Amino acid sequence: MIKLLKGQRDSILLLEAEGKVTGDDYQSVVIPALENKLKQHQKICLLYELGNHFSGFDFLAIWEDFKLGLTHWSDFEKIALVSDIQWIRIVSKVLGFILPYPLKVFHNNQLSQAEEWVSC
Repeated sequence: MIKLLKGQRDSILLLEAEGKVTGDDYQSVVIPALENKLKQHQKICLLYELGNHFSGFDFLAIWEDFKLGLTHWSDFEKIALVSDIQWIRIVSKVLGFILPYPLKVFHNNQLSQAEEWVSC
């Protein structure tokens, strides 16, 4: 499940993943929240927390995330990803080289630093 974190600020979208993330989570939470922010701002910043209660993505979530990234390729100012899961950290750092905006990966205990860094 994905939920919007409290304290949503102007052009910053704050998301937290808990348990298993599904394609429906992207359709019902992520995409509407992102598109709502983009109605108000040309570019947004994203903080995506995959913390201790995150257990994985289903295939449709991966597909929806991929489509979202392509559809909104140039709509981000920067993204902060918070996770201690090694494969997610590695993949994110590798993908960060091809993205047209900065992507920085933080450990779970660095959430406050991630929030500070992602502030637009």
